[in-house]
Amino acid sequence: MPTADFWAQTSWLIPLYPLVGAVLAVCWSPALIRKTGPRPVAYISLLTTLVALVHSGLAMAASWGQPELFIQLPWLDVAGFQLTFPLVLSTVTLGASTLITLVNLLVQIYAIGYLETDWGWGRLYALIALFEAGMTALVLCDSLFFSYVLLEILTLGTYLIVGYWFNQALVVSGARDAFLTKRVGDLILLMGVLALFPLTGTWNFSELAVWASTPGLVEAVPPLTLTLIGVALVSGPVSKCAQFPLHLWLDEAMEGPHPTTILRNAVVVPTGAWVLVKLQPVIALSPWAVGMAIAIGTISALGGSLIAAAQIDAKRVMSYLTTTYMGIVFVAVGAGQTDAALLLVLTYAVASALLLMATGSVMLTVVSQDLTQMGGLWSRRPVTGFSFLAGIAALVAIPPLGGFWALLPLLNGFWQHQQWGLLAVVVVTNAVVSFGLVRMFGLMFAGERTAMTARAPEPIWLVMLPTAIMAGLTLHLPFVMDAMRILPDWGSEASPLAWVLLVSSLAGAEVGCFFYIFPRVAEPTKLVPGPVNRLLAYDFYTPKIYQKTAIAAVASLSQLTDWLDRYVVDGLVNLVGLSSLFSGETLKYGNSGKTQTYALTIAFFVALIGLYVSWGALTSLLS
Repeated sequence: MPTADFWAQTSWLIPLYPLVGAVLAVCWSPALIRKTGPRPVAYISLLTTLVALVHSGLAMAASWGQPELFIQLPWLDVAGFQLTFPLVLSTVTLGASTLITLVNLLVQIYAIGYLETDWGWGRLYALIALFEAGMTALVLCDSLFFSYVLLEILTLGTYLIVGYWFNQALVVSGARDAFLTKRVGDLILLMGVLALFPLTGTWNFSELAVWASTPGLVEAVPPLTLTLIGVALVSGPVSKCAQFPLHLWLDEAMEGPHPTTILRNAVVVPTGAWVLVKLQPVIALSPWAVGMAIAIGTISALGGSLIAAAQIDAKRVMSYLTTTYMGIVFVAVGAGQTDAALLLVLTYAVASALLLMATGSVMLTVVSQDLTQMGGLWSRRPVTGFSFLAGIAALVAIPPLGGFWALLPLLNGFWQHQQWGLLAVVVVTNAVVSFGLVRMFGLMFAGERTAMTARAPEPIWLVMLPTAIMAGLTLHLPFVMDAMRILPDWGSEASPLAWVLLVSSLAGAEVGCFFYIFPRVAEPTKLVPGPVNRLLAYDFYTPKIYQKTAIAAVASLSQLTDWLDRYVVDGLVNLVGLSSLFSGETLKYGNSGKTQTYALTIAFFVALIGLYVSWGALTSLLS
């Protein structure tokens, strides 16, 4: 077998490398190994991730220009029922695996410097390795069923990593809320997964696409069934991608360590979008499901960008920007532009990781997440500031960086299909995101120094090295896209839309500069009416709405259940117990131990029974 074919054929090993690191990481729990400290676990995890990265890169090179390769791994064979784990190996899937392992490698280096004094490294790196294994298996998997299983593994990892510092009340509640919120979408998605198999006879994405494109097979399914399945398949990614109305969990998840926040926002959350893109042929069969995806994506994109632009917590800004860009992906999938959706996921993952790394390096030395307590960091933090600017330019539509090339074909598709509303949504969202990020940059790096930033130099090199590498990758991403032949053409028909994108980005950036970098107004927030400001700052009052509706309903139901349990169920059991106690006490006083008393009692009841039996005869004689 040629060497290139060997790397491609053995790509199923990629998820196993981090699993080995996760198992070994458990050994460095403080309860097991104390003499060496937790640091060796980081080096072991880095080694396994590096092996996975090298294997992914070599396999991607081997699959370059080759047709997709399908591998079936036997999983279960019981009573004639066979269940296999199918893998699809292509440039796209192996490229996604390469990106995941690369981001994981940089995040693990980042975590060594960021959490240098933390003693829970064994648990931390075990969970990071679990994320890596789950994500690489997910992008290589060609089965909806196993994709659901892997998404559940990632949900478990999210719960555990958010609750990493489990001795803090907010951390525990944040992990719980994240887990329970995801359960809503997961349960509905499971219904769709189970309902789809009897109709199609398969869970493989490639075979589902063929089934969806076969008119005779699809027409045999009632439209209502297709609608219910389509809505269920959309509902799962809604919770995974933190889309409205199941978006609050991502903000709660910010209670976890910041290195894991980088990993979760940049690559874990987009795995839900990856599954949504794979399911697009089936979702497109139902206009209701398509409309649901577009509506949820529109609300999440516009709402998330507006909320992000009004936050003063640095991590909350990045949290809502994740919701924003995943919303644009939902819109793209609903409009049938899966290639543009995947391209947007790629550019978002790289730019978001860079922005979160730069934000974390600021928080590490400033020791605060409050943007209003920062300022004047540019002179002391030039590398971080430049990295943050590169992340902004790459995320919004600033040519020639990645975000521009991802949004341009999306707008071009809207223009061709005359979807003017969706085109406006993306343009407005891009402008608002540009304003929000420039505002964040101005609050951190521009203006006068504060008490929190007066002594806040660049942090340790273990934090800055991965940040600088990610900045280089972000700036060179267009060259990578060009080499992979996924860079859209700059056609004459797209030039007007390119100018629209550029103008929207510059307009948002100029407004942000006017108010926060070269301020002309002392307090810009006063220009916005108070009710509007509070509406955006408090997430459109979504938490309060949940408190008054869903949480209140659950609380009322819980109180009713408690009352029924306390007074009906327990009352019935207590009644039986009291009856037994009373009858026992009564019998106790009837047991005197005297034979004549027992004989008298027996005689009395025998006479009574005899009277009852002979009552009919006595009545007839007397009459």
